[in-house]
Amino acid sequence: MKIIIAGGGKVGSVLCEELSTGENDIILIEKDETRLGNLINMNDISGIVGNGASYDIQQEAGVSNCDIFVAVTPQDEVNIMACILAKSLGARYTIARVRNPEYSNHFQYVRESLGVNLMINPELESAHSIDRIIKYPTVLSIQTFGDNQVELIEIEVTERSPLANLPLNDFRPKYGDILVGAIRRQGETIIPSGQNQIRVGDHVYLIGNATALRKFYRKVRSKINQVQSVLIIGGGRLTYYLLELLVESRMDIKVIEHNREVAEGLGAGFSNVEVILGDGTDQEFLQQEGIENYDAFISLTGVDEENIIASLYAAQQKVGKIVTKVNRELLLKIFDTIGMESIVTPKRVITNTILHFVRSLGNTSVSDVEALYRIADNQAEAIQFKVKATSRVTNKPIEQLKTRDDLLIAYIIRDKKSIIPSGQDIIKPNDRIIIITKEKYFDDIDDILK
Repeated sequence: MKIIIAGGGKVGSVLCEELSTGENDIILIEKDETRLGNLINMNDISGIVGNGASYDIQQEAGVSNCDIFVAVTPQDEVNIMACILAKSLGARYTIARVRNPEYSNHFQYVRESLGVNLMINPELESAHSIDRIIKYPTVLSIQTFGDNQVELIEIEVTERSPLANLPLNDFRPKYGDILVGAIRRQGETIIPSGQNQIRVGDHVYLIGNATALRKFYRKVRSKINQVQSVLIIGGGRLTYYLLELLVESRMDIKVIEHNREVAEGLGAGFSNVEVILGDGTDQEFLQQEGIENYDAFISLTGVDEENIIASLYAAQQKVGKIVTKVNRELLLKIFDTIGMESIVTPKRVITNTILHFVRSLGNTSVSDVEALYRIADNQAEAIQFKVKATSRVTNKPIEQLKTRDDLLIAYIIRDKKSIIPSGQDIIKPNDRIIIITKEKYFDDIDDILK
């Protein structure tokens, strides 16, 4: 596919890296000539110096015959205008990153009237991710497949967990239609077999239909209290979106924000939320506000180091659930060593969403991929394929397929029915197959074969 990306910042650079593999033709439009040159040297892409919303620049880039145009510059207005122009020039699909709530509230109008196919708000998407984490406090992350029919959840195994020291051969007889898809242990990722055993400290990735996973969750959380109270530090856009989601659950919510204007705005917009003016990174202040009495602590300031330190203090105070926003992915490697759980990275959230969309469009041309998620600290991928009649895996029992190492055929979705496959199951045309693998850059279902 021909993909044009306007904006070579954090998100644009990740998209260039992820999409420049395989048969994609990537063109980056970036104002900063030095940044553009660095990204061209690092990736198999071409580039143009200029404004992505410029008619002349888009013509030079060949927007008229591109499959996907992605605008991820820092300015919402530039992204929207660039997509409108690209659509009018002939781009098949357009994607815009939009952060302002004033635009976010009118996504449907912009899509239908202005021709922007996908508008993504990183803070709104991150808020949904945090909302799921808070409402399922033992779950560290959730990914969905097959129109939300199948879910992949990440949990950490504690000493009190009934999963501790459980052999995988005993897992399904005990918990039913759920499969252990991957295990992250001491920084390493395992694609398990029945001979593996779940250990204390493991991050376990479970896949199953939504109903089965909720039954499982209710079963294993018997000793864990639901979140009834939340303390949030930082009152930016992400907090605004999160409050819109959390207030419906009638939780006791307090927000600490150091900027008076922002604090007053939140207080006026959310009458059921207690908004305090103060420094949420000051440990004495947090003690005064009773941090130890809250079920959950969410650190959403604009400074990664402040978020990490505040969350570490919350952990010292034995807060049950802690969520930390981190923008720089280089810092993520330290979290395993210091024992912090739920991390939200808006850049990764938005790139995953765009990659998901791009891969699904690729299914109409050269790719069978309908959904793709990075899991286990980016060491593995969970991929949904649509099976074609011409595929080499079609109409064969799974046990006869010679698949690659470190790969698991985890789930089959067939006519809205979800199946955990056995070796005797046969893959049929139009099945949707979910695999978990440590290898990357699969475009075709046949890539799973040796």
